[in-house]
Amino acid sequence: VNGLMTLGFTGARQQTEFCNESLMLEKLPACGKSFEEMMKKVDSKKWCNLTEFIMYYDNFTQCTEREANNASCFWPNPLAEGFITGIHKQFFLNCTSEKVHWEDPPDEILITLILIPVMLTCGMITLVVWCSKRSDIL
Repeated sequence: VNGLMTLGFTGARQQTEFCNESLMLEKLPACGKSFEEMMKKVDSKKWCNLTEFIMYYDNFTQCTEREANNASCFWPNPLAEGFITGIHKQFFLNCTSEKVHWEDPPDEILITLILIPVMLTCGMITLVVWCSKRSDIL
C-alpha cells in the first residue's frame, strides 16, 4: 500500500510542469499576427466598435490562452497580459470613452428641486409640533 501511495504521489508530481515562458513568448506573436490579419478586414474607423470585430478578438484571446496552456502556463499571466496590452495599444489606442460633461440645471429648476424638500420638511415639523401640543384632542 505504501508503495502504491508513493507511486501515486510521484505520478502526480511528474504531471506538474513549470511554465515555459520562453516558449509562450515565442508562440504568442502568431496570435497577434493572426489578429492583425483579421483586423485588416475591418475598416480602421470601426476599430472602436467591438461589434465589428468581436469574433476576431475572441479568436485572439482563445489563441493566447491555448498557447499559454501549451507552454504549461496559467492564463492570463503577466507576460500574456503584457502581450495583450501591446495589441490593445496597437489597435485601440484612440478608443477612449467620451467623458460626459455635467452641467447644472437652469436656476429655476435647481431652486425648485431645493425648495420642495425644504418646504416638505418644514411642513412635517410644523404638523408634528402642532399635533404634540393638541394631544388632548387626539
